[in-house]
Amino acid sequence: MAQPNRNARQWKFLDIFTAMFFSLVLLFFLLVFTPFGDPLADSGRQALLLSTSDPKQRHRFVSLVELGEHRQPIDPCPPDSVDHMPCEDPKRNSQLSRYMNFYRERHCPLPDEMPLCLIPPPLGYKIPIQWPESLHKVWHSNMPHNKIATRKGHQGWMKEEGPYFIFPGGGTMFPDGALPYIDKLRRFMPIKGGIIRTALDMGCGVASFGGSLLAEGILTLSFAPRDSHKAQIQFALERGIPAFVLMFGTRRLPFPAFAFDFIHCSRCLIPFAAYNATYFIEVDRLLRPGGFLVISGPPVQWPKKEKEWEELQAVARALCYELIIVEGNTVIWKKPDRDPCLNPNEFRIGLCDESDDPNVAWHVNLKRCVTPSFINGGYAIGKIPGWPERLLRAPSRALIMNNGIDLFQADTRRWATRVAYYKNTLKVKLGTPAIRNVMDMNAFFGGFAAALETDPVWVMNVVPARKPLTLDIIYDRGLIGVYHDWCEPFSTYPRTYDLIHVASIDSLTKLPGSRNSSCSLVDLMAEIDRMLRPEGTAVIQDSPGVIKKVARIAHVLRWVTTINNKEPKSPGRGKILVAAKTFWHL
Repeated sequence: MAQPNRNARQWKFLDIFTAMFFSLVLLFFLLVFTPFGDPLADSGRQALLLSTSDPKQRHRFVSLVELGEHRQPIDPCPPDSVDHMPCEDPKRNSQLSRYMNFYRERHCPLPDEMPLCLIPPPLGYKIPIQWPESLHKVWHSNMPHNKIATRKGHQGWMKEEGPYFIFPGGGTMFPDGALPYIDKLRRFMPIKGGIIRTALDMGCGVASFGGSLLAEGILTLSFAPRDSHKAQIQFALERGIPAFVLMFGTRRLPFPAFAFDFIHCSRCLIPFAAYNATYFIEVDRLLRPGGFLVISGPPVQWPKKEKEWEELQAVARALCYELIIVEGNTVIWKKPDRDPCLNPNEFRIGLCDESDDPNVAWHVNLKRCVTPSFINGGYAIGKIPGWPERLLRAPSRALIMNNGIDLFQADTRRWATRVAYYKNTLKVKLGTPAIRNVMDMNAFFGGFAAALETDPVWVMNVVPARKPLTLDIIYDRGLIGVYHDWCEPFSTYPRTYDLIHVASIDSLTKLPGSRNSSCSLVDLMAEIDRMLRPEGTAVIQDSPGVIKKVARIAHVLRWVTTINNKEPKSPGRGKILVAAKTFWHL
């Protein structure tokens, strides 16, 4: 009788084992071949987004997104990443050399080293106050950083008032406001009249100087590094003032030669005469012949800075700068408007070789030579048309390109037509208070920005560093911009642009003259998302195939999109994607 019982127990065990096996097989088919498995699969994919330990997994995920096989939104980044700038990461850069502030320049992680996630807004974030009210106040909750208000409030930088940060318009060297300071400068410089149009403000604080010059028709690009003040450029951009995170260190600044009619430093503490006058020479490269250089604060007639002040004056004499005035702690010089003049000097400054292209300025080390003004057709203030005539007149630097004048004129006409199509047919909110800060990621001659000149906007024109270097023409038109490689993150804070525009987005990821990509379209669009404000707009043009891929990526970025035809009579089969970034919280 015992044997049958043993067989019964044996068969019972086999039945259980068989049932478990077939259950696992059934579960496998459910997970792989039905939507039931999507949430579990997506949760696994999301985990690898936040991990940078396995590049192969990251590449697989990017491919799934581009093919449309990943349908769930990309996960948010951690809460402490709300102000993250990948290339200006203090923790990463603190280990680098202090020589000439190298550690405070851009140092970008490789794409495989960056988590692929969406930067969240801070707790309590609100849609920014609209221009021009934003010039004077912003929401405290959007950037709850009280350090500047506490340290600089007595100098008129900013102060906290209820739910706002208020900007009285002051600065360290003009605590009573930028307007009286500008009135002081206008006694010695042609502030009005369109002679001066493009300006660079170095070490700008919260950019009240540049903001005040807008009323004079002067378009100022303000820059400062990410430093102990932490958020000064973020405040400037929130106010609707053109600004950019940048450190004057070991490299050329990312601008072409002879770009600025006026360069300003108010207590920027740049050691212009140090390192054999390397910094002053770089300023000279950027300043248009006949342009003005204003330095306020140390070392100009500053106690215990007598030696530095003497050296600064010696450099200016060496480069034949005309001294306009020294008044208190402010000095104004005018750059010669003729061919380079070099006096005998202790700094061993010479002319640059003709093989040196002064417009090449992306990841190029500073050089200790003076750029001849005749190279690449640069010309002086007084000879270049005044503002606004210079906006639509083809500059002489366009002549260095084949058919440059014809290209310039055709580009201007095309963008005037296309921007009207954006507004009237696609209903993009250009020209309304909803849009103030605009970026054109592939600007060429700046035709898109020129078509917006009557709108209450400013445009950051970006010329990709691996494309024809046309940024000098953009500056000759009286517009502003920078060089950049879009395979790296941009030097701005999250949530700083209301509208981002890009024509031929796929070309920004390609190697010159090649169909091969040097970076991922997914990473590039995640960077656009980082820069774009909640409820901001992206306008992207490309071929139908590329736009289809862009739409798939936009879905996982939580954007709401429409795909549109190009304007009537436009050549080619291109499409236009218009997207709105949704406003979401952690």
